[in-house]
Amino acid sequence: MFRPSVPWFSLFTLFTLAIIPALVSAHMIEIPASKKECFFEDLHEHDQMTVTYQVGEGGHLDIDFWLTDPDETALAKHFKQSTGSVSITAEADGRYEYCFSNQMSAIADKWVSFNVHGIIYMTDDDVVAPVEREIRSLAIGLTSVKDEQEYITVRERRHRDTAESTNTRVKWWSVLQAIVLFSVVGWQVYYLKSFFEVKRVI
Repeated sequence: MFRPSVPWFSLFTLFTLAIIPALVSAHMIEIPASKKECFFEDLHEHDQMTVTYQVGEGGHLDIDFWLTDPDETALAKHFKQSTGSVSITAEADGRYEYCFSNQMSAIADKWVSFNVHGIIYMTDDDVVAPVEREIRSLAIGLTSVKDEQEYITVRERRHRDTAESTNTRVKWWSVLQAIVLFSVVGWQVYYLKSFFEVKRVI
């Protein structure tokens, strides 16, 4: 019977422990015109949190964003941005709120893709083996790669929609030009033909 060796089992345990204290979430939301959407995370002192976002559809592909601490002090503000990233280290326990605002738009709804990830602070009393520390570092790197992949996916979808819209407009413009061309040719043939008609007076 096959039994896992101790080193591999230890690595698996360390990997599991490294993933548990990480907070990761990804969302896609629709923000109606003249509205805003707010979210929050409960953090402890020294916890780290990063919010990245990308506007995928709607209007001029821009959004307002801000992040506040438990005292409602603004830690970051972005105005009319299509993409952005904010990283903070909590200086106090409490609820940290971040909002996406589409209040500057009167008619255009917007779709926003955003990711929230962070690392829960480990005190000095916690014993962290070198291998576990490296695994945690690798987990952070993988999260960054995942964010970049989602960003590229949103951009690819936006560019595909733009290309399809342009293709549709070109197609119908070509059809309209063909109709106008045949109409003009038909009128010219009819008009020139009238010059060669023999008119007889009885």
